[in-house]
Amino acid sequence: MKENTPSIKTNLHPRNLHRSRYDFEKLTANNSELKQYIFTNEHQIESIDFSNPEAVKQLNKALLQTYYNIQNWDIPKNYLCPPIPGRADYIHYIADLLALSNNGKIPEGENVLGLDIGVGSNCIYPIIGNSIYDWSFVGTDIDAKAINNCSKIIEANPKLIDAISLQQQTESRFIFKNIMTPEDRFTFTICNPPFHNSSEEAQKSATRKVNNLNPNTPKTDKPVLNFGGQNAELWCDGGELGFIKQMIYESAKYPMQCLWFTTLVSKSDNLKTIYKTLAKVHAVTIKTVEMAQGQKTSRFVAWTFLTIDQQKNWKFE
Repeated sequence: MKENTPSIKTNLHPRNLHRSRYDFEKLTANNSELKQYIFTNEHQIESIDFSNPEAVKQLNKALLQTYYNIQNWDIPKNYLCPPIPGRADYIHYIADLLALSNNGKIPEGENVLGLDIGVGSNCIYPIIGNSIYDWSFVGTDIDAKAINNCSKIIEANPKLIDAISLQQQTESRFIFKNIMTPEDRFTFTICNPPFHNSSEEAQKSATRKVNNLNPNTPKTDKPVLNFGGQNAELWCDGGELGFIKQMIYESAKYPMQCLWFTTLVSKSDNLKTIYKTLAKVHAVTIKTVEMAQGQKTSRFVAWTFLTIDQQKNWKFE
């Protein structure tokens, strides 16, 4: 007998729409392609094989259609297919952060403008932020194919056309240069930086992850990545820490043009150096927000160059 009792994922943000166990009946009503990947596990609970990239993609399609009213979402083969509950958490915690500068009220509407650094081919952060809070976004990436796919997603969903704009970063060593003009004023930045230093390191990590997801199957040293990922999405020179340090140094050149700069930090060992770098550029306020998704603990670091009074006087309308 299948168990239908929802299990609340209390580690997800209270406003996260994915705190209950996946309702596969509801999801397959919106995306029938998902049906073929559903099975009943040893706990008599419906699930999918999270090591199968196609299963994960069809789950994402169903979630986006069911909870965010997104039609015709797709990504090119081997591109990063993000776990939506965790991405939603980051958006909700940013909303809480913005509320601190808005008399405790979460600011909503098109005048809240986010800059998604490394939007990828999936456009997930802008989609969720616009759907839940009606925010506007600029998405940037160094990969032209990723930008082109985001354009297709936006065109297939008319409500996104005026809310999300895209810009390719033509110089891969820079993050804000070429993107932020003197007239720009962003409410926040959001970023999921590349984790690894090299393709070899990324491959080793993927091998461990896939083997852990499938403990009962033979080990592999050439895994199929369940969430995919191209080079620029998974690794860069200097890895996560190098990328974030570059972001911090560059952010100091645009101190008055963004209320909160933020980035995910997957490796807690990197925090000490990140705090030192933020001290060097004289960030006024620094916050670390812990997030827990499943077995994994994650966090993002946020910083601003605005004084407390300037933060409180930021115009959200």
